Amino acid sequence: MALGFTLVFVDHSKEAPRPDVSAVAALDEPTRRRLYDHVVRQPGPVSRDEAAEALGLARQTAAFHLDRLVDESLLVAVYERRSGRTGPGAGRPAKLYKRSTKQVTVSLPERHYELAGRLLAQALEESEATGEPVRIVLHRKAHELGTRLAGQEPAGVFGLLEDNGFEPRYDGDAIVLGNCPFHALAREHTQTVCGMNLHLLRGVLEGFDESSLQACLQPGPGHCCVRLQPASSPPASARRP
Repeated sequence: MALGFTLVFVDHSKEAPRPDVSAVAALDEPTRRRLYDHVVRQPGPVSRDEAAEALGLARQTAAFHLDRLVDESLLVAVYERRSGRTGPGAGRPAKLYKRSTKQVTVSLPERHYELAGRLLAQALEESEATGEPVRIVLHRKAHELGTRLAGQEPAGVFGLLEDNGFEPRYDGDAIVLGNCPFHALAREHTQTVCGMNLHLLRGVLEGFDESSLQACLQPGPGHCCVRLQPASSPPASARRP
């Protein structure tokens, strides 16, 4: 995740598709999906000729779709000499395809349960090693992560929130977060997850040196439990959980 605060409006109608969405869309083409499924089921890299023969396709058709899968980072291309010969006269290495290590996940609304899981696991492990209460460690880890994310995001706070699925919108001088990336967890473990989220966003603000806003707990229907309020008018719920 990443979060930042240069208050800018983004016209999403002009944005290019996000990489994961584009990758999933690429698999909607039936021939391409068959090729992807064939390649990932093989024990080793697959050549264009092998893929074309296995699926009854023209070699040119197989090559086109395999290269498209490489463009989407769903497959990677490697080059090997299948003959085992080396040196002059060994021939050109064959272009082969295998599954990429990239993990593709698309959810609407956007969710980041893996991030929450990592923070919770780190907090549990450090707590067991040091004896420090888990919740205190979790808040510190979340704050540290938010600070690091701010250092990686050039678009500022609002851009960071948009890029990470918080669906920010302005409410006067405050910023309301229309979506919680940890929604299902927050519903079942509200105090733990909302506290983690609060400290994550406080870390983001600190990382951006954004002193005009503060992250406060202000749960309500239809939006995230955290709200970014003007620092001059903190609500009663701004106290640390």
